[in-house]
Amino acid sequence: MYLGLDLGTSALKALLLADDHRIVGTASAALTVSRPQPLWSEQHPDQWAEALRFVMATLHAQHADSLARVRAIGLSGQMHGAVLLDADAAVLRPAILWNDGRSAAECGQLAHAVPRLAQIAGNLAMPGFTAPKLLWVRTHEPEIFARVQRVLLPKDWLRLQLSGEAVSEMSDASGTLWLDVGRRDWSDELLAATGLTRAHMPRLVEGSAVSAMLKPELAARWGVGTAHGRGVAIAGGGGDNAASAVGMGIVQAGQGFVSLGTSGVIFIAGERFEPNPALAVHAFCHALPGRWHQMSVMLSAASALSWAVGAFGFADEAALLAAAATLDAGARGRAPLFLPYLSGERSPHNDAQAQGVLFGLTQAHGPADIAYAVVEGVSFGLRDGLDTLTQPTGALALVGGGARSAWWAQLLADILEVPLTLGEGGEAGGALGAARLAWLADGGAVESVCTTPAVRQRFEPDVSVVAGHRARHARFKALYPVLRLHFQ
Repeated sequence: MYLGLDLGTSALKALLLADDHRIVGTASAALTVSRPQPLWSEQHPDQWAEALRFVMATLHAQHADSLARVRAIGLSGQMHGAVLLDADAAVLRPAILWNDGRSAAECGQLAHAVPRLAQIAGNLAMPGFTAPKLLWVRTHEPEIFARVQRVLLPKDWLRLQLSGEAVSEMSDASGTLWLDVGRRDWSDELLAATGLTRAHMPRLVEGSAVSAMLKPELAARWGVGTAHGRGVAIAGGGGDNAASAVGMGIVQAGQGFVSLGTSGVIFIAGERFEPNPALAVHAFCHALPGRWHQMSVMLSAASALSWAVGAFGFADEAALLAAAATLDAGARGRAPLFLPYLSGERSPHNDAQAQGVLFGLTQAHGPADIAYAVVEGVSFGLRDGLDTLTQPTGALALVGGGARSAWWAQLLADILEVPLTLGEGGEAGGALGAARLAWLADGGAVESVCTTPAVRQRFEPDVSVVAGHRARHARFKALYPVLRLHFQ
């Protein structure tokens, strides 16, 4: 039995995985984001600790026998967050999250200080990454920066609570801008550019390796591993997307997925380090040794639908999607265009100042037209990301909350011009991947552990509508360069 813990932005999820791949039980605790100033996005780790206690108590109450048989724990989580600790491992300030945009100026400073940054880190300096956040703290909160003794990523702060050990792994560390991604080691040059050294960093392991052991007192409190009477290992784990890929069996070159969550992600696994920083492609280590991946990221995907629900009075996301689906081909061609840059954008623009736009509104347009424009705009943003990546060798798996809509899945397949598949258990996401990484750390083999789930539904691109989507996508792409200077 294996336990996966996935520390997301909106919830901490726990999952129990049996040796026959059955998901035995799950638990979840909601999290909230604080936005005290424009562009800011923060969470206090105390909230994560409370969520951890809740999910473990829930599993203990509902699945005590399974929890007692757990042999190893895996961790997954939101990437890039900066958790700052003092000499006593106390949290110095709320964690600055992945979707925080305050450090745009610091990105320029970092790129100037290390001209080779993109070649070393495999990525451009973006406000979402961890290193610019530390430069911001050094400039704007110098009294806090002076007390920083350790910087951890969110899931690795959980590991510290579980084990007392400060450890990270390659996939999550790839999103800090401190890792030499090709060498899979910290870069002294990049650390020095932010006033830090290796002493401030956790030690590194591979995601499928043992990183630490669960504290005996926590094992006793929650009844974890008590049936076998030996220590419970904690695997290195993975950043949320790499862990989700492991959960879907996406571990071979050319395999990939599309995630329709708060953000929108296209992930393609590879055998080599293949950076493409000019188009804001993320080139990261995979959560398995000797493997890497490329990733395009848009900051507002399903969250753009949530915004539109509130802004335009739809009952919920399902009602918005139902309204959008009422438009026939002719009406779609006359709908407004929507730029989905509600929180700035990463791939392919790397522009924290980018803003959302509804373009082409007339008095003939109603709620259904706007609903369609929002869904289409998110889909076009994902197409922009796909065009920056090494192309997949086959169908892409579709995951995330937005994947629940068959209509949107078909529209997305038509716009991406790539088959999409829905697999059994795809909603388990990073928690399942974390549990599988725990299984690997306990001696499991990649071939038998990282299996691909059965396909529940497949969406083939409709060639009869491709030309229409290409024409609207061309108009969509033309808007950003014209408007970019007006976003400043």
